[in-house]
Amino acid sequence: MASTMKIGVCLPYMKAGLTREDYLAWFKAIDEGPFHALSCGERVHGPTYDMRVVLAAAAMATTRVEITPTLYVLPMHSATRVAKEVATLDILSAGRVNSIALGYGGRPKDYEAVGARFEGRYGRMDRQVEEMRKVWRGEEIVAGGGVIGPAMPRPGGPRLLAGAMGPKSIERCAQWADGLYAWSGNGEKDELGRTFAMADAAWERAGRAQTPYRMGGFWYTLADNGQQKLYDYVYEYLAIAGADIATMMAQSVHRSSADAVREALDNAEAAGCEELFVVPATAELSEIDRLNEVLARR
Repeated sequence: MASTMKIGVCLPYMKAGLTREDYLAWFKAIDEGPFHALSCGERVHGPTYDMRVVLAAAAMATTRVEITPTLYVLPMHSATRVAKEVATLDILSAGRVNSIALGYGGRPKDYEAVGARFEGRYGRMDRQVEEMRKVWRGEEIVAGGGVIGPAMPRPGGPRLLAGAMGPKSIERCAQWADGLYAWSGNGEKDELGRTFAMADAAWERAGRAQTPYRMGGFWYTLADNGQQKLYDYVYEYLAIAGADIATMMAQSVHRSSADAVREALDNAEAAGCEELFVVPATAELSEIDRLNEVLARR
């Protein structure tokens, strides 16, 4: 039976030295490939590129794939400005922003760097989601100030997915999210399945009529000497949590061969993913070329 899971690719954004030409090549390779969407993550510290600017460039340089922020650390930002950015991005992409993922973030220093308060971010995001939806519905945020545009091409805005993993945060997100962006660094069926099961139960307890949309993600590489590059990438990504945790996680990932990536894709589909983002460990274009070959043989 043919696969129905939609597959997207996260753009490299944490590697120093990426250029305009690098991004144009990635946009072209993804847009011309068998992919449903492209995405980009958000990080403040390190040699990271700004998610919003990268995705705006992608919106203009591509014509087919969906443009999906994964994810806004919403409590670091003004909700009204995010609503305005997303509406603008949707227009620049000709209506290809169908989902955005929102998360709380776990990096206090990123909050501090942009002048945002880390404490109270959970309750703040609940209020921010409603504020964004008010903007997208064309309601005033400031009495007498008028609407805040541009008008969204679709009423009510895009699908909002919660980038949440723990039971408490999933329970909270069930009140407002349209679905879940579940993460399993090594693409494990049981890990994704447990997270989706928690979401299903939380949505039911919240009295939601619709079941949550299921998006997943995992790290991979198909570059030469890939396992070492995957280890280094995950270690660097999690170094802020301390050497012990970073080492443990870096040792736990092994999606660095065609067979291993194919198994992770099968795991995600078996766990119920409707849509999946694969996150490459390098900025080498071989990541896309070789992934194309894996997908062609699935």
